[in-house]
Amino acid sequence: MAGRGAAAPPLFGAAAAGSLAVCAVQLGLAWALGRRLGGRCAPADRWVLGWLCYDVLVHCTLEGPFVYLSLIGTVAESDNIFASLWKEYGRADARWLYSDPTIVSLEILTVVLDGLLALILIYAIIKDKYYRHFIQITLCVCELYGGWMTFCPDWLIGSPNLNTSNWLYLWVYLVFFNGIWVVLPGLLLWQSWLGLKQMHHEKSNTRKKIR
Repeated sequence: MAGRGAAAPPLFGAAAAGSLAVCAVQLGLAWALGRRLGGRCAPADRWVLGWLCYDVLVHCTLEGPFVYLSLIGTVAESDNIFASLWKEYGRADARWLYSDPTIVSLEILTVVLDGLLALILIYAIIKDKYYRHFIQITLCVCELYGGWMTFCPDWLIGSPNLNTSNWLYLWVYLVFFNGIWVVLPGLLLWQSWLGLKQMHHEKSNTRKKIR
């Protein structure tokens, strides 16, 4: 990621502090909700439910408003609490300020499809449904694809929209807040792989006993 753009304003101003506080509150709510919903689930699945609750909260309360603002205008032209959050992130990636078609298209898909899949997956885990891993794999692939298409087009043209002039923009906004949508879906894919492998072995062993 090549660092370009205007010189960064002082770090941890009111906008940066407010944005990070909102993320912390969302994470706390998601964790509490995940623990409550997963009271009878295995420990690993309680962690998964916490992540999925955070996933849904972000899609509904942050990315949903971004899509709306981008369809009626741009974040840069808007003046409300949601716009202020995205303006702060836009200091690191300018495409979020000016309704970049690729970003808006991906976010529409993310809010509608990924949000719905996350809700279905929460239900499937709690109720121990047979389609749990199918939904989990589908959701993870969608999120990994979204991350790739968010950054790959900009990388291919030299990252003109990314500002990596300081550690806050690079390591917190760009790497951390996007990296979690790569690492955690990757871990959930691994969990599904192990779950499906175990089910296959159990089915094979049952057949052998019957014979």
